[in-house]
Amino acid sequence: MNFHILTLFPEMIDEAMNKSIIGRAIENNTISLETVNIRDFSTNKHKKVDDYTYGGGAGMLMQAQPVYDAWMSVNEKVSSNSDGNSKSQKVRTIYVTPQGTPFNQNMAKDFSKEENLVIICGHYEGIDERVLEETVTDYVSIGDYVLTGGELAAMIIVDAVSRLVPGVLHNDISAETESFHNNLLEYPQYSRPKVWMEKEVPQVLLTGDSKKIAEWRLQESVKRTKERRMDLYEKYEELQKCKAVMLKQKLIHIDMIELINRGRAELIYLKDNEILLKDLLSDVYFHTDLSDEAHEKILEGMPEYELDKIKCLVIHQNENVGKIQKLIRLNDVVECYQAVYTLKEKLAVSSLYNVDNSPTKDGLVIKPVELSDYEKVKSNYKSYDGIEYVERRLSEGAFTGAYVNGKLAGFIGRHGEGSIGMLCVLPEYRNKKIAMALETYLINKELEEGMIPYGQVCLDNVPSLNLQKKLGLYMSKKSIFWLSE
Repeated sequence: MNFHILTLFPEMIDEAMNKSIIGRAIENNTISLETVNIRDFSTNKHKKVDDYTYGGGAGMLMQAQPVYDAWMSVNEKVSSNSDGNSKSQKVRTIYVTPQGTPFNQNMAKDFSKEENLVIICGHYEGIDERVLEETVTDYVSIGDYVLTGGELAAMIIVDAVSRLVPGVLHNDISAETESFHNNLLEYPQYSRPKVWMEKEVPQVLLTGDSKKIAEWRLQESVKRTKERRMDLYEKYEELQKCKAVMLKQKLIHIDMIELINRGRAELIYLKDNEILLKDLLSDVYFHTDLSDEAHEKILEGMPEYELDKIKCLVIHQNENVGKIQKLIRLNDVVECYQAVYTLKEKLAVSSLYNVDNSPTKDGLVIKPVELSDYEKVKSNYKSYDGIEYVERRLSEGAFTGAYVNGKLAGFIGRHGEGSIGMLCVLPEYRNKKIAMALETYLINKELEEGMIPYGQVCLDNVPSLNLQKKLGLYMSKKSIFWLSE
């Protein structure tokens, strides 16, 4: 991802942003950061970029032309294809201003999808309105207060957006499950010494009991959120009510339940037990099966702009799929069963792979898919979502590989919305329990992370259906439907 910051003080940004995690990401070319000095585009011999405001008033205003020329220098550079053909759409451009939309994590996620992002930093009394109308796509505020310039706000946005770019944190799957996304503030944390100024570390953290520690942390997060951020706590409580409703039909709704458990769910609406959730990370929408009138209610209470955003919808009503498909205008349909591992004990691995990552007697090792094998994954896995989806999940570190004597024999991964899938064993390695080893590995890993492992299997995928039964997963009696463009 490429950031382009238009500013009067480039050295201020360069000095601050080339440190720590962001600095390392820039050095590794995971992201790039370009500062563009607006003064370089002034036609004034003194490089003046400000003037008095029409109509009077205190202070000076940044002139339109230098800002526009600086912006054009970036737009022309990034909005052309490699063959030199100019695209019609202008680069996404943020103007940081107290008058903008409050910046939040959802906005950061949205910005992180862009290949290029321009941020314009104002100064003095602001910028001539005409150039803002010509260039800006997003007006963003970091709070209801006034700064001397937009540089600090721009750096906050770059930092928040960068950490969502794959590779920046070097732990992309954990970035998908951060506690902030659960509408809860983070629990208290402690380090050595065990006693400091007569204050002791809570005893539960010293027990080594991961279950009790997880329970304590959740309790503390809920308590802290209720005390400090009632707005977030109310959202949390609302989602817990949704989960309680869906637990009555756990197998069919496990995808939505886990969205809430993993802190990724945004409630679009809840009405008469009809629930529509949006996954904050993948932008997939999920609708429950709790009423015969579900196809009529899916539009109720949802603004038209939200309806227009739906590019992928998972519905849990077999009888209403045709009606909903027409309402949402999504053409492609894939029907699946939910497969759920309901036990809390890990699956046995002794005959499949070694937990210490040492090779088995057959030379099998399970580890993240290596960069050199990306092309092999793309050529062997046929995804309904297309090659771009597979490439993105590879870049996000979502694939785990089975290697036999150093060669890729098969792979498995997590889909963008959180389900286990993308399982494939290369032809020459089939019938060697490699598929079972891969899925066992990922199920156990998710159990360690406090998740309920689940996947979705197409109705005609008999080998996968048989594998789920062998591993002890329960299948939903009814199927679900993926609708997409």
